[in-house]
Amino acid sequence: MAGGITASIKMRARRAVITGGLELANSLSRAGLMADARGRGAIFTLHHVRPRVARAFDPNAHLEITPAFLDTAITRLKRDGYRFIALDDLPTVLADTDGAPFACFTLDDGYRNNLDHALPVFTRHGVPFTVFVTGGFVDRTHTLWWETLADLLSATGRFRFDFGNGMEVLDAEGPADKQAIFGRMAAYIHSRGEGVAVAALDATALEHGIDAFAITKTLTLDEAGLRLLAESPLASLGAHTISHRALARLSDEQAAQEIEASAARVEAIVGQRPRSFAYPYGDRPAVSPRDHRLVADLGFTVAVTTMPGTIAAATPLHALPRISLNGHFQRARYVSALASGIPFRLARS
Repeated sequence: MAGGITASIKMRARRAVITGGLELANSLSRAGLMADARGRGAIFTLHHVRPRVARAFDPNAHLEITPAFLDTAITRLKRDGYRFIALDDLPTVLADTDGAPFACFTLDDGYRNNLDHALPVFTRHGVPFTVFVTGGFVDRTHTLWWETLADLLSATGRFRFDFGNGMEVLDAEGPADKQAIFGRMAAYIHSRGEGVAVAALDATALEHGIDAFAITKTLTLDEAGLRLLAESPLASLGAHTISHRALARLSDEQAAQEIEASAARVEAIVGQRPRSFAYPYGDRPAVSPRDHRLVADLGFTVAVTTMPGTIAAATPLHALPRISLNGHFQRARYVSALASGIPFRLARS
């Protein structure tokens, strides 16, 4: 219980700090200060775009925004003077030193709501976007462990799991304890052989009547859905590996196979090889300079991380930062603050 309460307090404190930073950044931007932090533009990261449904336990709430907020974000960026470009056009745009700041929109994992709810908003505004496709989700051979774990913790207050030192009984009666277990499980998955750890979680979930593969089928687009999405002249598909494992923790051969196979899977869907790639998880522990080289050697023009920041002319094209539109911070002024680059400049100071 104490561990769960501590985790909950830390999470709330972190959100409060982020909120304060965004408010400060918005004020500085409106005052015309630190204007150079904006750089040439910004690439935004999204996952789910869907109407909000309240959940008693929702550890993945940061990964979803509402269609109304997406509309608000685009409207705000237009007001702030941004032009909208396709990610594939980024190298050409960066080579041109003139023009207004740009904004790119990207969506990771290929969720069904990208077609149902995000596409209509992008279409209404005429904004291009890229959806990064995980081949194993398309073919229903791999699972989304963060969604499986959220459903498991929502469905039960107690389950058994082996973290490597023997079977344990995990008590998760309240939201704080559930959040603590979610964090512990995430750390375990990222510290061990990811495929083995996820398979163990899937098996545990199945014992409690939760089919992880059915979750994949429910939440993500299949090949037909992706083809329908790609019919829009605004939509592009990029590669996002087959298994959604962190590349930095794989061997050279495994990492190259994941990247190349995902490119081939996208090509099989739309008839042309993708030019863009998104690293799974995208943070420093999950992506290495070796992975940047592999992606470049395999012919991708651009590759995006989830490291936060704006884009400068000299930003490496195979290690591009992105800015998350986070479900906990759905305010128009926060979009302006994030695009200004000031929060990231302050964080580094």
